[in-house]
Formats: sequence, C-alpha cells, structure tokens
Amino acid sequence: MSIQTSLWFLMAIFITSISSSHSRTFEVGGKDGWTLHPSEAYSHWTSRLRFLINDTLHFKYDGSSDSVLVVNKGDYDECNSNSPVTKLTGGDSTFKFDRSGPFYFITGNKSNCDQGQKLIVVVLALRIRSPPPSVATPPSPVVSPTLPPSPSTVSPPSETPVLTPPASSPGGRSTPSGGGNSPSANTTSPPSSSTATQPETVIASSAITVMFTLWGICY
Repeated sequence: MSIQTSLWFLMAIFITSISSSHSRTFEVGGKDGWTLHPSEAYSHWTSRLRFLINDTLHFKYDGSSDSVLVVNKGDYDECNSNSPVTKLTGGDSTFKFDRSGPFYFITGNKSNCDQGQKLIVVVLALRIRSPPPSVATPPSPVVSPTLPPSPSTVSPPSETPVLTPPASSPGGRSTPSGGGNSPSANTTSPPSSSTATQPETVIASSAITVMFTLWGICY
C-alpha cells in the first residue's frame, strides 16, 4: 500500500471517529413532542435539518395511548401498523440511525396516522473522496549531446599542365617546344610555272607544223 493511500485511509478513519463523537440527538416535535398536531409540521422540521449516521431521534409521547413504529414505505403510505420493522413504546424512546437513506416513522394510533402523525427522515451518507490514482511520471527524454561537424578535408587542386605556345621560327614557321620527336616540316615546293605550261607549248608547236605541211601540199 502506497503512502498516499495509507494517508487517505487514516483520514477516513479520523473523519468517521469525529462524526461518531459529534453525533447529535434531535427532539422530534420540539417541546410538543411526538403528537398529532405539533406547532411545527414534521415535514417542515425535517427539511431544515441535516441527519447523519449515528444521529439519534428522541421521541416524547403519551405511552398509554401512543407508540412509534418504524415501517417500510408501503406501510407508511397506508398507515399500516401490523408489521413494523421496529416498535418503540413506553413514552420516552430513542432511535439511532445506523445507515444512510430514508427512514419511515408512523404512530401506532391508526386514526392519528391518517391525520398526519407520521415522519420521514433521510439520513445523508458521509462521503469521503477516494484518493486519486497515482500517475506514473514518464521518464525524461535523454538528450544526446550534439557534436560539432568534423572539419572536411579539402583536397588540394590538382596541378593543371600549362601549355606553352610554340615559339615562332625566323622563317615564319612555328617550332614545337620541348625536346620530343615532332614530324618533319613538309618542304615540297609547288610546281614551277614552266612545268605547268609545257604541255601547251608542245600542242602549239604540233599545230604549226601541221599547218605548214598542209600549206605546202596546196601550192
């Protein structure tokens, strides 16, 4: 049993003991007692009072002609005195409430009961709040430390080979740099103009020879 439940249990016992030690006794009918026509109607008298368990009703009446009967609701409505739950006699009687709920009282005199000598008392229950259910506290979330980002390794830029433009030769031709083998320069010269016109000269000479031959035949 948890400590909180134990405290509520002890408090309930304490309140019950206080209620028992402070129980009250009520004089039914006031100074008039248990009679047919009291100065304050029984219904009004009970409505302005609060009755609890262990409280007591004190009845004062003429024991030679009257009595007090504790009955159920049906017998109360019908003023039936033949089967009471409890019968009080003697002219000076007390009744202690041992539970909550309604209690029904009538006189043993049938005629007086029909005229209104009867009483309903409702006893209130002593309400003790039950302890609230314990709520488990959820564990606090574990926060993992945030690590700083690791420095990224920056690779040095790769060396880009630098191309050196070829140096110009004195004759206007570019000479490739470096000591590697390079293809030899094309030194073939274009054909001379005389070589290009040689076939035309041969044809002209042949044509002149033919013309002179034909001229000699004709003359």
